[in-house]
Amino acid sequence: PGRPYQPAIEALENHPEKKFYNVSKLGGAKYDTLPYSIRVLFESSVRNCDGFLVKETDAMNILDWKTKQNHVEVPFCPARVVLQDFTGIPAMVDFAAMREAVRNAGGDPVKVNPACPTDLTVDHSLQIDFSKCAIQNAPNPGGGESQKPLAKLSPLKAQPRKLPPCRGQSGCRSSCGAGESGRSSGPFSAQIENTPILCPFHLQPVPEPETVLKNQEMEFGRNRERLQFFKWSSKVFENISIIPPETGTAHQVNLEYLSRVVFDIKDFLHPDSVVGTDSHTTMVNGLGILGWGVGGIETEAVMLGMPVTLTLPEVVGCELTGTVSPFATSIDIVLSITKHLRQADVAGKFVEFFGSGVSQLSVADRTTIANMCPEYGAILSFFPVDNVTLKHLKHAGFDKAKLEVTEAYLKAVKLFRNDESSSREPDYSQVVQVSLSSIIPYVSGPKRSQDRVAVNSMKSDFQACLNEKSGVKGFQIAAEKQNDIVPVQYEGNEYKLSHGCVVIAAVISCTNNCNPSVMLAAGLLAKKAVEAGLVVKPYIRTSLSPGSGMVTHYLSSSGVLPYLSKLGFEVVGYGCSTCVGNTAPLPEAIRNAIKQGEIIACGVLSGTKNFEGRLCECVRANYLASPPLVVAYAIAGTVRIDFETEPLGTGFNGESIYLRDIWPTRKELHTVEEECVISSMFKELKEKMEKGNKRWNLLEAPESTLFPWDLKSTYIRCPSFFDKLAKEPVSPQAVENAHVLLYLGDSVTTDHISPAGSIARSSAAAKYLTSKGLTPREFNSYGARRGNDAVMTRGTFANIKLLNKFIGKPAPKTIHFPSGQTLDVFEAAELYQKEGIPVIILAGKKYGLGSSRDWAAKGPFLLGVKAVLAESYEKVHRSQLIGIGIAPLQFRPGENPSTLGLTGREQFSILFPPELSPRMTLDIKTSTGKVFSVIALFENSMEITLYKNGGSLNFVARRFL
Repeated sequence: PGRPYQPAIEALENHPEKKFYNVSKLGGAKYDTLPYSIRVLFESSVRNCDGFLVKETDAMNILDWKTKQNHVEVPFCPARVVLQDFTGIPAMVDFAAMREAVRNAGGDPVKVNPACPTDLTVDHSLQIDFSKCAIQNAPNPGGGESQKPLAKLSPLKAQPRKLPPCRGQSGCRSSCGAGESGRSSGPFSAQIENTPILCPFHLQPVPEPETVLKNQEMEFGRNRERLQFFKWSSKVFENISIIPPETGTAHQVNLEYLSRVVFDIKDFLHPDSVVGTDSHTTMVNGLGILGWGVGGIETEAVMLGMPVTLTLPEVVGCELTGTVSPFATSIDIVLSITKHLRQADVAGKFVEFFGSGVSQLSVADRTTIANMCPEYGAILSFFPVDNVTLKHLKHAGFDKAKLEVTEAYLKAVKLFRNDESSSREPDYSQVVQVSLSSIIPYVSGPKRSQDRVAVNSMKSDFQACLNEKSGVKGFQIAAEKQNDIVPVQYEGNEYKLSHGCVVIAAVISCTNNCNPSVMLAAGLLAKKAVEAGLVVKPYIRTSLSPGSGMVTHYLSSSGVLPYLSKLGFEVVGYGCSTCVGNTAPLPEAIRNAIKQGEIIACGVLSGTKNFEGRLCECVRANYLASPPLVVAYAIAGTVRIDFETEPLGTGFNGESIYLRDIWPTRKELHTVEEECVISSMFKELKEKMEKGNKRWNLLEAPESTLFPWDLKSTYIRCPSFFDKLAKEPVSPQAVENAHVLLYLGDSVTTDHISPAGSIARSSAAAKYLTSKGLTPREFNSYGARRGNDAVMTRGTFANIKLLNKFIGKPAPKTIHFPSGQTLDVFEAAELYQKEGIPVIILAGKKYGLGSSRDWAAKGPFLLGVKAVLAESYEKVHRSQLIGIGIAPLQFRPGENPSTLGLTGREQFSILFPPELSPRMTLDIKTSTGKVFSVIALFENSMEITLYKNGGSLNFVARRFL
């Protein structure tokens, strides 16, 4: 009952056991004009329509997207939720507390489970939380138990690799920060035995960074109870899967590993979609999965079975046309597309890609573009599933049967994008065109990173720099000296140096805009160069610093490392490129020759870091280039070359070799990437997921239905949201003689309400932690303690910048009126609660601005706040107040405390009628005899139901009764 769209359920052709809602038949011609991303919203509203949380009018509004965009709010029930470790704690703590409450009220606690599949990745902020340097988190750099099995996978000839000893050049200092080859390091290394860490590339012991040693023992202890809590959650709750810490693959891979693309639950099919607290959530749109990031309280609501509401968005179609220049790398493409989108003003909108050029982008390119959403302000960037996606899923471990069903289903509901057919494109709110042919490779330099030079005009540009006056670009070399040649002896051979000669070439991968395929391109270029007989002159200081473990995985599983090292690109640094710091100084003979001949020598590098800081005082021109171009310029030995018309060098048989002869095509690149790298990466992750890891497996966790709360714990505590849970909700109680806890002005942010940073030593939270025997060094931050309501309630309104009009200057203080004392906000609230006096908050415009924080609503609720009375609210925060059981009341237009003559020192009584209706007017009486009206900001019947139940937590708990 209450499922009006059941007649639209059909069986899938050729797979009669699989059922699905045939939304394309239901929506008819209108459906065919909808953008793909809106079709996903429509399917979700049809499948979840119950007449209460999702109504028929909601589904019809989505179908009428063309006329309704920007005008209506619609509910969306995502298929699953992704939590990123510590943001997941408060949500899981609430579920644990709800089990307790349901049992106390006579229900069955085993029934209390998240309503939708919930994936928790624990790796992510353990790394951020603790290792202040990225070093000790290097995942297994070789990718795999050892590098041998990967060599077999490789279509390239993997040669047996002699590991050179750690030369002085690489220094193998802490920047090497080895991975699991020696022993695993990172937040979990609680071993005592002193096995040395080995550098993953040179297999020499590396001195450990002190921070690691100091932290290791402490960190495992400090996280143990939170990890045990997660482990308990994964054992006792249905619908929860946890990617344990130390799976050691890049975070993005974890997100992709969890992706279903099409859900198949008991033979019922529907599209995958997701909301998450993880800032990288949007990357899944590159796989054709609708998803975006939301705050902790919204994800928790979804886990409770509530929809997320959003204003039906505009959808900007981004049409990709033309073909990519063979020399343009993935980074060129990604940055060029994001630049176009930034100029197109897509803030707060969906972006969706279409056009003949889309199929030229690999899935890695797509997920990178989707992941960069925050840079251009879009909610998400959607790439509908097409043949490229299916091919990728095959390598990412989808079996044949699953792929067949996925393809058949997506085609049946018209969510599959077909390149070939001339099927009409959807109608978009606006279209932005990007011609891929216009994307040409650039380098930046020679002095400032913002000076871009097209590679095909590099030779003439460098010539112009020699002529130009000394300044931001020019070197001012006299015309007669521009072709000077300085002979130099090095290692027994004579070389000639001239202006533009390359003396430093560093391939650095910096994770900020790194798409690993670009590093792979450098490796494939090196392979072809070596096979053609090209070499790099020995005096050029070459180095390779892979950056993340992901990049190393690309390089090692594709078998290109030996070719890079043959050209002199030996791995030096591991971790975010300190590498140029450890390239040894240039050989003395070369330095002297450069100085004597006043030669303008060049460094070419692919990281963005070391631009302003000179590589070496005698290298006056520095260029930033993509990794494959760094290798190309190193082989050429000069930047004064036109790659189109001049050869890089001569091959084995004395023939001229041009860049186009050895440049890997995009097709070659995608093939190696998909077939070696991606399949080995997912295979390894799958094994790790199935095996788990030693420390996680050994970690003891209870298996009881109810969590055994440790009363001494300062991290995890059973919150008191359910203290008064009865089977039936009571009708809204009048608020009588309430005092004003705080009288605030305009633009109070969620950070004012619930700070996330460090815990000030004089604060109420600090007093509490000290009473538990902790020293200030062990306080950690509010963010880390959000599983403990006692800390978080004391942290509510504890921001030192809070401006309370009763106090007159910024301070987290207020006045307790019955006694007249000035106290911490928490202490005053505690006194009011002891005296049985309710409290409210008076505020100005835009109350609750800023990012959504679960404790910005939960905190005030636990302080005893019954209502907030403001001139206006931030939309998300208003719904969060209702979701916790606080009434958001609004002054009538043109009214505020000062026009009404309120001082905030009065007592306020608010009467609620037995039946509430949306946006109804309520009367407020003050102790001075004044009566005025306010608007109760309940927007619909669902919000009223939630409020009557004392918020969504209690509403859902009652459903389990």
